[in-house]
Amino acid sequence: MKTIVWFRQDLRLSDNPALAHAAERGTVIPVYILDVGGRPLGGASRWWLHKSLAALKSDLPQLTLLRGDPLELLNRLSDQTNADAVCWNRCYEPHAIARDKAIKAALRERGLDVQSFNGSLLAEPWQVKTGQGGPFKVYSPFWRAAKARAIAAPLAVPKLDVEAAAGIGDDLDDWNFVPSSSNWAEGWEDIWRPGESGAQARLERFLDNGLAGYGTLRDRPDKANVSRLSPHLHWGEISPRQIWSRAQFLADREPTYRKDIDKFLSEIGWREFSYHLLYHFPSLPEENWRPAFDAYPWRDDSDDLEAWQKGQTGYPMVDAGMRELWQTGYMHNRVRMVTASFLVKHLRLHWSHGEAWFWDTLLDADQANNAASWQWVAGCGADAAPYFRIFNPMTQGEKFDPDGAYVRRWCPELSGLDNKVIHAPFKATEEVLRAAGVVLGSTYPRPIVDHAAARAAALAGYEAVKAANT
Repeated sequence: MKTIVWFRQDLRLSDNPALAHAAERGTVIPVYILDVGGRPLGGASRWWLHKSLAALKSDLPQLTLLRGDPLELLNRLSDQTNADAVCWNRCYEPHAIARDKAIKAALRERGLDVQSFNGSLLAEPWQVKTGQGGPFKVYSPFWRAAKARAIAAPLAVPKLDVEAAAGIGDDLDDWNFVPSSSNWAEGWEDIWRPGESGAQARLERFLDNGLAGYGTLRDRPDKANVSRLSPHLHWGEISPRQIWSRAQFLADREPTYRKDIDKFLSEIGWREFSYHLLYHFPSLPEENWRPAFDAYPWRDDSDDLEAWQKGQTGYPMVDAGMRELWQTGYMHNRVRMVTASFLVKHLRLHWSHGEAWFWDTLLDADQANNAASWQWVAGCGADAAPYFRIFNPMTQGEKFDPDGAYVRRWCPELSGLDNKVIHAPFKATEEVLRAAGVVLGSTYPRPIVDHAAARAAALAGYEAVKAANT
């Protein structure tokens, strides 16, 4: 028997339920289909996908690359190869759910055996329920319920009998996923290693060197105590079950790591919660989860948005984060919260502007995480931060980048400033600025908004929401 395995966001051979199922049936025909429907990939995601597919094709040379309508291509592929079955691991974006339901029904109508599996979450979004049987809307009780469920051990790489689809398929380079004329991704290959082996190496490096003290040091962007597994997780180069299993094994062997491991796994929990929300509330990427926030008086200022995007706001912690994002395709999570809060609360620009920018520039751009996190910061999402919590970018910098190392790395024009003023250069005297070679408005921008005034305006906006809904 022959089974087409449709790879999607599961670009690995180990702990791949669809691949394991197909291997048990007989001959495996692997294919990756670039779906032309749905939301177009951002630039950073295209770069990563190119590298990840190249790595998978190195491990699985028979992988066929196709581009177009998945149903049409799967029909053609099954006819050509005489496959009697198709299987895949599920995706949970609203577009993907609707697409996959239609494809499953159409293929079954043609007499094909069609199966789908959970290859990207610890639990299906519909499996974790409140006592009343509904979806959770708050993270903590969700994660307690999710952890209480049995989590299966990850699957080994199956023994494969693989057949290539002869005479069809694209060359990966023809998809033009990597920049050529203007290489904005220059140097990324020195930072990232997309692919299954890169994901496993990244996990082991974190457990060996970054785990100790993770519970507190994860908030320090100047430290290396974060896993940076998020792009590997998004593309399924490693599964949550593999991370869970490896971390729990380490915790059992080294009990002193238990608190840090529990905190690390709680970040996997936030990813699970985001998918839970997206599944039950599919309008999450486009609409306020709390409709009351439709009344918020957002501003519309393209100059302020561009200054934020380019890391030219005059607030070093914000600018450092936005420059790290542009130059590496990644931003430290603490700084993500600071930069996002600045956009929606200091500049009062709609969270969708930030969501769109992160979608294009983040290597780990993920519809569930991106939408849920932006709405959380804006105060209009599930389990959202209180509306009156407005991150002060200066005190955030002083607390989490106390030596200014993070700012100095990404805003080198400020490197000569003393730690006392590096997070608020506009408060420094002219003498101090001159000695550091800083000219506000020239070598580094003046603040595009006053913190105190912006905070007051944001709070007034939230009061307007309350007034409109009473």
